[in-house]
Amino acid sequence: MTTRPPITLSIAGTDPSGGAGIHADLKTFTARKTMGTTVITALVAQNTHGVSRVYPIDVDFVADQFESVLGDLPVDATKSGMLGSRDLVELVVARAAEGRLGFYTVDPVMIATSGHRLLETDAVDAVRTHLLPVADLITPNLPEAALLISDDEPEAQTTEAMRDQARRLLERGPGAVLLKGGHGSHDEVIDILATADGQVREFTHPRVTTMNTHGTGCTLSAAITAEAAVLGREHTEIGSGILGEAVGNALDYLARALTSAADWQLSLNPEGAHGPIDHQVDIVRGRPA
Repeated sequence: MTTRPPITLSIAGTDPSGGAGIHADLKTFTARKTMGTTVITALVAQNTHGVSRVYPIDVDFVADQFESVLGDLPVDATKSGMLGSRDLVELVVARAAEGRLGFYTVDPVMIATSGHRLLETDAVDAVRTHLLPVADLITPNLPEAALLISDDEPEAQTTEAMRDQARRLLERGPGAVLLKGGHGSHDEVIDILATADGQVREFTHPRVTTMNTHGTGCTLSAAITAEAAVLGREHTEIGSGILGEAVGNALDYLARALTSAADWQLSLNPEGAHGPIDHQVDIVRGRPA
C-alpha cells in the first residue's frame, strides 16, 4: 500500500531574509505537516527593513515551473501571494480554472509594509475581476480589502464595517473571505470569516506587542492552505465548518509564532526593523501542534 503526505503549493516571490514569501510559506507548510512545493514569481531583495528591489520572473518560465509541479505531483491545496503583473494573474487564473490547484487561497499581496508597490496598477483590476472568482478563500488585510472593493473605498474602522466589506468582497466571487484585522489599533485582533453560504464568524486574539511581524500575512495564508490540505484528505469537501476549523487552527499557530518571537532581536540595525515570527515554534520548542 502506498502513502503520501498532503501536498501544498506556494505561488509567490522570495525573501532572502527568510521571514516572508516563499521562504515563510515553506517553513509554515513543514510546521503544519505538509510537503511544500513552489512556483516562484519574483526575486525580491528585502529584509527586516523592507523591500529594496523586485526582479520579476518571465511569465513563460513561471508557466514552466507550474508544469514541473502540476505535471508530476497531486497538489491538495495552493496559496498565491505576490503576483506582480496582469500576465501572471491571468496565468494563475488559467491554472486554477483547470482544477489543478486543489483548495486555492489567495493572499492578495499588493503593497509591502515598507510602502513598496508589489502589484502593477493594471493588475489590480485583473485581481478584482478574474482572480477572486477562482479563489476558494481570499485573505486581505484592511487596506487590501478596501482596494479590492474600489480605488476610493476607505479602510474599515469597526467590526461592523469589516463584516460589510467581507460580504461585498464575496459578491466578487470567492468562496470565502477572511478579512484580517491585524492593521487595526485595538488591543484585540478581530478577524472576520465570511463564506458564500451566508455564514459569518469572528476570531479574536489578544494583540501581541512586538516589532517582529514580518511575514505574518504570508504565514497565515500558508497555514490555512496547509490545514485545508490536511483536512481535505479527511473530508470529501471543505464546507464552511471545515474551513472555520482550518482558519482557527492557522490563527492559533500564528499567535504562538508571534508570541515566541516577540522579544527576538535579529537585525544588526534594530531601529525600525520588523523581524520574523517563529515559524518553528511547534517543532523546535515542542509546543502543541
